[in-house]
Amino acid sequence: MARAPLLQLTDISLTFGGEPIFHDLSLVVQPGDRVALVGRNGSGKSTLLKVMAGLVEPDKGVRVVTPGISVGYMEQEPDMKGFTTLGDYAVSELDASEMYRVEMAGEGLKFDPDRPVATASGGERRRAALAKLMAEAPDLMLLDEPTNHLDIEAIGWLENELKQTRKGFVLISHDRAFLRELTRATLWIDRGMTRRQETGFEHFEAWRDKVWEDEDMQRHKLDRKIKSEARWAVEGISARRTRNQGRVRALQDLRAERASQIRRQGTAAMALEAGPSSGRKVIEAIDISKGYGDKLIVKDFSIKIQRRDRVAFVGPNGVGKTTLLKMLLKEIEPDEGKVVLGTNLVPAVFDQARAQLHPEMTLWESLTGDAEMRVSGQADQIMVRGVPRHVVSYLKDFLFDERQARAPVKSLSGGEKARLLLAKLMARESNLLVLDEPTNDLDIETLDLLQELLDDYDGTVLLVSHDRDFLDRVATTTIAMEGDGRATAYAGGWSDYRAQRAAGASGDSDKKQDKSKQSKTELKQEKAAKSRLSFTEKHRLEKLPAVMERLQAEIAKLEELLADPALFTREPVKFKKATEALTSRQATLAKAEEEWLALAEKAESEG
Repeated sequence: MARAPLLQLTDISLTFGGEPIFHDLSLVVQPGDRVALVGRNGSGKSTLLKVMAGLVEPDKGVRVVTPGISVGYMEQEPDMKGFTTLGDYAVSELDASEMYRVEMAGEGLKFDPDRPVATASGGERRRAALAKLMAEAPDLMLLDEPTNHLDIEAIGWLENELKQTRKGFVLISHDRAFLRELTRATLWIDRGMTRRQETGFEHFEAWRDKVWEDEDMQRHKLDRKIKSEARWAVEGISARRTRNQGRVRALQDLRAERASQIRRQGTAAMALEAGPSSGRKVIEAIDISKGYGDKLIVKDFSIKIQRRDRVAFVGPNGVGKTTLLKMLLKEIEPDEGKVVLGTNLVPAVFDQARAQLHPEMTLWESLTGDAEMRVSGQADQIMVRGVPRHVVSYLKDFLFDERQARAPVKSLSGGEKARLLLAKLMARESNLLVLDEPTNDLDIETLDLLQELLDDYDGTVLLVSHDRDFLDRVATTTIAMEGDGRATAYAGGWSDYRAQRAAGASGDSDKKQDKSKQSKTELKQEKAAKSRLSFTEKHRLEKLPAVMERLQAEIAKLEELLADPALFTREPVKFKKATEALTSRQATLAKAEEEWLALAEKAESEG
């Protein structure tokens, strides 16, 4: 016997400011559903979640919750008016016998129930809201960006809890790894239309690309038909005869259909340009130590960071990642040891607290009020990487429309605020990027673009992030901070670090057990094993063919561009950049090929 659905929306329509958000939207959430809710920033994901929670009344349509079913909602900015502490808020809907649930959730999420609401940060408030929802355990959980402001350890705890629950949930998140692990169905909001596929997020991007490919093909066919019929209407003298008026009207209908189609939102036209090249050595830390009172942040830590390194800092919240980062930038002096900065460094900083954005300022004022971006005597111009640009034109590069230019920053969504901060960051030339949680609230398409920009960026990147997938895609070195002053550098991203750490722990355990019995023969075998490919080398050997293929494709495109004999005289700047890019790609390809050959020979010697 089929079970009643948890929640059902039928023919929902909603309009904000004259713009339709949803039109005739219908969906059903069944018991045990694990649904990823995805879509571009501003597509209406959070609004849909509020409609599902009963917090936003649609203009038309029906919301039905099956009797006896409880629905819980975790919003991005919870309202805690009337509560003294975070704990008071978290237990507000529970009986006294259920208080232990908040304590369990609070321990996993690391929030302090005694923290006064008045002094709690946005991240602490969101953790309290998440603890409240998890403790109440409603039949249907609606979670809006639950991993923001959580460290990787807390994300792991939440992931495990949601894996084990039998409750249904609908989940908005930018964290690919989190979505892949948890979801079995996907709701995709795209230009007011909601599609559903009964597979988890792991298959979303292939599905999305296929839908868009089919859409482009249908649009192309429609364009060809319009072009053909338009030629007939112009050239066919008989088109004005009465019996052909139906064909003329059909052409008008085709044009109306084409005009009514809503174009897909493009990706942001973001660009990163390195300023003057830094020295080869960017930062060197030599046996640095730092502590505050009884808390040891780091002890005897050393590292050399070279130009074009991508260094990630991971560890629990409060362990000292930001402190170590500031020591490496010489903003904080170590208690012991020293830090040496390389030459000609031009840093640019993305601050997760978004202190560079004033909530009452408009987007226009946020850009023109920046002293480094201001163009003297031009109120509507800003300096973007050395070139004057109109404010609105530059904002459009980051997917803001003209009406938003005069809107206050506080009216923006989390993803829009992140894009505005990226706009300020990318207006400057730099050769050292410091990114503190840059992925929060960004949609998947913008995350993909940001990753590509960082891959091609000719400077150095220092990155603090809890997004495991993004770390794997970007980082070449991961510094793991585990408390008690321990900070260790590992080659590669998050998965590389976890694998190396696990292998190291296993190796340490084996050595303790076998040390007393180890013979000279075993020592020789251990020495021989060290000459084999390490985990990182194996991983690199697997990745290099794709890297070389990408470089070869880029070289081919650049060679095709430079084959145009008129390019030099027509666009000399473009010709110069393309020539420099070609030389750089060819050198990188040669190095990659040499590295692959060396690793392949080493792998063959193992066999």
